[in-house]
Amino acid sequence: MRIITTTADLASACEELAQGDFVTVDTEFMRESTYWPILCLIQMAGPGRDSAAGPEVIVDPMAPGIDLAPFFDLMMNEQIVKVFHAARQDIEIIFVETGKVPKRVFDTQIAAMVCGCNESISYVNLVKKYTGADLDKSSRFTDWSRRPLSQNQLVYALGDVTHLRDVYVKMRQEMAAENRLEWVEEEMAELMTSATYETVPADAWQRLKLKVRGRKALAVLIEICAWREQHAQASDVPRGRILRDDALLDIAHQAPTTVEKLGELRSMSDGFARSQRAREIIDAVKAGLARDPATVPSVEHHEAIAAEAGALVELLKVLLKAAAARARVAPRLIADTEDLELIATKANPSVRALEGWRRKIFGEDALRLKRGELALTLRAGEVVAIATEAQPAVRPQTSETLTA
Repeated sequence: MRIITTTADLASACEELAQGDFVTVDTEFMRESTYWPILCLIQMAGPGRDSAAGPEVIVDPMAPGIDLAPFFDLMMNEQIVKVFHAARQDIEIIFVETGKVPKRVFDTQIAAMVCGCNESISYVNLVKKYTGADLDKSSRFTDWSRRPLSQNQLVYALGDVTHLRDVYVKMRQEMAAENRLEWVEEEMAELMTSATYETVPADAWQRLKLKVRGRKALAVLIEICAWREQHAQASDVPRGRILRDDALLDIAHQAPTTVEKLGELRSMSDGFARSQRAREIIDAVKAGLARDPATVPSVEHHEAIAAEAGALVELLKVLLKAAAARARVAPRLIADTEDLELIATKANPSVRALEGWRRKIFGEDALRLKRGELALTLRAGEVVAIATEAQPAVRPQTSETLTA
């Protein structure tokens, strides 16, 4: 087990890893008490040559004087595939440190859906499926920032990338045999987009699942969310340490314009109205109230769809499950409930389910079912679609017809 604590050793290891066509990568980090993740450990493994095990290294980013530039350069090397499992947080750390996103990324969690696994399959179960190995995850929630690390922690950490190497090789062979490599590459595009990891305070409200009533409340919410995000970033503390989500919603709806009114809110702690932050919140509220309504997004209200369209959505769900089972992919990879509702209610829906490979295995039949050209039946315990007799299709009411 190679534990790297110097820049020179890291550069040498990265040079060796760059000789392969892929490298498996995992990180251990802490962020319970910070806004920005604290990188505590990096694990990497190469594919090996001549059937021998490839380079397997653990990098200590917290070692005094170490410069991680060789690691970041390796991540940006477009000649090498970077293999992660559940890559988003690992890539976020790289983006925070460099402002860049690795190219040629392969995420085995996403690829698992292309290979017919459940959309939420755990890494433990994925390794079991493809290698037969049982992983010991007892060290998963240990404090990775403490030094020295125990032998159990190091063995656990390195095991993540060595097993990942075997999973990747077998997954890729499986997808290549079924001509599905392009499918998974399409899914990786979002992971390699900088916008996925950018934390713009003005857009912070979009990550919340808070429902507000009216544009005025939304305008206030946008401003106070931006204020909270700026303070959390500057202070490097979790957002909730600045202001809780329930307080954001309370302020957005009540829109207090004085610190006295702010202090009356149930979500505010005693004495908060006397703090500097209270005065800053009031300024943010006033900024929201002063916004031109034209600059505020419309508040979306999910309206119940017509009963006829609702019945079609239920049929589409059955068709989707059947199509996904035949194609051996996770249904969510093809479409979600919102996509199905759009197909059922819109004349020309713009959804991924009607594009590319998804259209071939599901989309065309979905449109034919909508037009009344297909019916669903059960044969030998399997749902199949059959052509109906030629007759005028019964078109469910769409949102366009309902509002005409």
